[in-house]
Amino acid sequence: MAEARLKIDGMSCQHCVMAVKKALGAVAGVDSSDVEIGSAVVRYDEGKANPKDLEAAIEKAGFSVRH
Repeated sequence: MAEARLKIDGMSCQHCVMAVKKALGAVAGVDSSDVEIGSAVVRYDEGKANPKDLEAAIEKAGFSVRH
């Protein structure tokens, strides 16, 4: 399992947290995600997902990942 630590812009409430958690949970290979306002720690199977997949899911949910 790999781990990605992401900084996320645009989150302001628990609804945002749930939206990001749901988006990450829909990515194949994601084992678990610990999401807080402004950040996420995601554990995933490198054979099924990569950091770009995680970022794309977050952006599709309406937020942006800061590098």
